[in-house]
Amino acid sequence: MTTTTQTAFSRFIADANAKAFDKTHRKTIRHNMGKYDTAVENGLHQFSNHSLAKERASFFKAKAINQLPELLEQFEENITKNGAHVLWARDAKEALKLVTEIMDERMATTVVKSKSMTTEELDLNEYFEHKGLEAIETDLGEFIVQMAGQKPYHIVTPCMHMSKADIAKLFHEKLNIPLTDNAEELVAVARHILREKYTTADVGITGANFLIADTGSIAITENEGNARLSVTFPKTHIVIAGIEKVLPNLRHLHTIWPLLATHGTGQQVTVYNTIISGPRSRNEYDGPSEMFVVLIDNGRTNLLADPEKREALKCIRCGACLNACPVYRNIGGHSYGTTYQGPIGSVITPHFKGMEEFKHLSYASSLCGACSEVCPVKIDLSKLLLLNRKQAVESGQVPASERTVIKLWAFAMQHKALVNFPGAALKNWAAHQFLKETWSKNRTDITFAKQSFTALWKSRRKHKS
Repeated sequence: MTTTTQTAFSRFIADANAKAFDKTHRKTIRHNMGKYDTAVENGLHQFSNHSLAKERASFFKAKAINQLPELLEQFEENITKNGAHVLWARDAKEALKLVTEIMDERMATTVVKSKSMTTEELDLNEYFEHKGLEAIETDLGEFIVQMAGQKPYHIVTPCMHMSKADIAKLFHEKLNIPLTDNAEELVAVARHILREKYTTADVGITGANFLIADTGSIAITENEGNARLSVTFPKTHIVIAGIEKVLPNLRHLHTIWPLLATHGTGQQVTVYNTIISGPRSRNEYDGPSEMFVVLIDNGRTNLLADPEKREALKCIRCGACLNACPVYRNIGGHSYGTTYQGPIGSVITPHFKGMEEFKHLSYASSLCGACSEVCPVKIDLSKLLLLNRKQAVESGQVPASERTVIKLWAFAMQHKALVNFPGAALKNWAAHQFLKETWSKNRTDITFAKQSFTALWKSRRKHKS
């Protein structure tokens, strides 16, 4: 096991333990999750056949993933005809280099960014800060966590872990405004700051919820209008998107957009749904004069090359699996130490960032199946978590101690005399010694019965006879 692996794993264990026993954190998360659960239950009423909608969305996304190379070429051809420039990046380093070149050529120093998990993959804000460039998040939740010096806590709701009092205190400390518990006043302060940034920024950066191949368009879903403003005012628009976001045609949004809205926030339709097919044309009065689309691999083709696991690329980033996961609901998003948290993050991160370093995430699951059940595109996340575990074992990335324990357990299970060994006290002592730093640290000690099942059965039959 490498030092990096030890660091990622040990940090996860330490952070997970801290959050699991933080009563204030758990109270905040349960409150916010409770509101989400209620909203989704109401939002699902819009579907006359919810199961059929999921089946169709799953089929559309699976078809797109299986035709990914052809659809990406079609997207590039069509959006290029619309006046945009398409750039390809194999990894985060290449993507950052391409974005930097665009910025340098235009002597740009200021950026407004709409919410984008793909840019979080690149650590784009930290990179810009290192380069002496100003990049400000315009989504309110992202704006808050950026101000707090944190990463997004949740794919959809970046500051879910913060209460209104926490946010008020942050605004008071960072923006020097009076303490207030009035949410409208806090939003007004953020709006005042951000609107000035929109009108003065050199570049606007967005992600893309979907890439539409047949029209050469990007589709963006949001609730605040910040992505539209980030595109409208700056002269240059840079889109940063993963290659798996492509859809064959515009009609598929009719099915997928309502599912994304309901499973993401409980809405029937997200407030702002925007389709952008290129930079401003001659007869248009607003919008960017140039548009670049940076398409990122960054490990996605690793999944694409694996027929058993490629369905993970169907994910539409609704966050439903996080909200359903009992592990996430107890340890929170920051414990994962990754861009994508919860079940979907545990599935894709080992392929995006390395199985050796992040294989432990695939064990951060109870395998209850709730994530698979709620997924709007029917990704079998429980199965994929097990396949990740299998890959880790078969590639020899499991510690020798774990392999030894499994071999001993298998040997004992195959030899009835060992299972029925009558020394319960000895078994209990051995289990306590072996598990005191793992299982028994936060749980009651495992206790073996004084008599084995075989002994109890024999005693029962003897008593009856």
